[in-house]
Amino acid sequence: MSPDQLATARPTSQEVSRTRRRVTIATAIGNFVEWFDSGAYAVMSATIAMLFFPRFDSAAALLATWAIFGAGFVARPLGALFFGRYGDRIGRNRALALSVLCMSASTLLIGLLPTYSAIGLAAPLLLLLMRMVQGFSTGGEYTGASSFIMEYAPDGRRARYASVVPMTVGVAAVAGSAVGVLLTGLLSEEALQSWGWRIPFLIAGPLGAIGLYLRSRLADTPVFRTLESAENKTRTPLRDALKVARKQIFALFAYSITNAVGYYFMSSYMISYMSSSLGYSKTEALLANLVSMLAYTAACPLMAMASDRFGRRPMLLAACGGFVVLTMPSFLLMETSLVGAAVGSSVLAVLVATIGTSNVPAMVEMFPAHLRASGSAMGYTAAYVLFGGTAPFVATWLVGTSGNPSAPAFYLVGVAVVSLLAVIFLVAETKVLSLSRTTIR
Repeated sequence: MSPDQLATARPTSQEVSRTRRRVTIATAIGNFVEWFDSGAYAVMSATIAMLFFPRFDSAAALLATWAIFGAGFVARPLGALFFGRYGDRIGRNRALALSVLCMSASTLLIGLLPTYSAIGLAAPLLLLLMRMVQGFSTGGEYTGASSFIMEYAPDGRRARYASVVPMTVGVAAVAGSAVGVLLTGLLSEEALQSWGWRIPFLIAGPLGAIGLYLRSRLADTPVFRTLESAENKTRTPLRDALKVARKQIFALFAYSITNAVGYYFMSSYMISYMSSSLGYSKTEALLANLVSMLAYTAACPLMAMASDRFGRRPMLLAACGGFVVLTMPSFLLMETSLVGAAVGSSVLAVLVATIGTSNVPAMVEMFPAHLRASGSAMGYTAAYVLFGGTAPFVATWLVGTSGNPSAPAFYLVGVAVVSLLAVIFLVAETKVLSLSRTTIR
């Protein structure tokens, strides 16, 4: 090919910018759909407890509701293995299109389920099944979306592009909380239990169709296309990742557990915690949670800029150390007043944004291109299965058994200490590494 032909074949800077913009939008909308379900479930947790379980013990019903929430995480390892292998072998974008289809369909079906009064024990069993499908699709979404957008991002701005992933998680939670505030404020309790609780889940249908359409129109990442053309793909990415990247998988798991517990405390547990343990009304709890999620969403791009400037490791150290020092004061502040609840939960939210916006680029950068989707999915998903999905249940149990409303804070501090040690001893700086490499370092 002549130099003139090469110049013609290369995309212009405008075309590159346009492609990156489309990738960002498709990633954001698809990821929003994937995580809106958690926000919807959290907002409606008390109502779901009344509708899907016998009413003789409200505390047991709420625990069962959180148990089903956590059970959805049991399917995540299967989803991580499936979508991680699919992404490394078939393509990042195809895996993401399939995951958003599974998520939107299962979330929509939750909104159509009959309740306990209509079909008895079949109601919670069907709810469990839908949560399992949701968990399966989420198993590969977060890490898959992270790899997808970062492999399109320019060097030096990877964290800023990648911040779209945790930021849209926050936007989804804000949207879920906002819908909850509107529904609980505008509807009577009878209307909310009759049909209002279904609305957040039914929204997932059209949103999923939009996400699927946008993702299906994008080419796969330049990094993956290079792997294909050079025939560098592996037929056994899961086995190969476990063989050559065990240290990276374990390090990712060890510092992601604080990200997992912190996020699900912030987004899912705080609403029921403020209303059931601290005595705030449901509307007040939703408003305080909405403020904290807005703080999280606003902090994500700022913390990502800091990550691009200072590096992943310093930001991870700052976040884990922040959780160790500030978690207990934040919980005590939440007990003082509604304003204190909003401020205390917002402090935790900013710490979650700090760790999340460096977690995303670090977990993509630490793995070679041909093992990236599989390795990152295994380490990250294991942390969320064992610690994220169980966080609301453990926190509710700790408060119930100890009688101390601040008991969950001790749990989060303990987890943060483990993550801090992992970052100190196991994590090296990754922001300078090439995303196209096929070696560990």
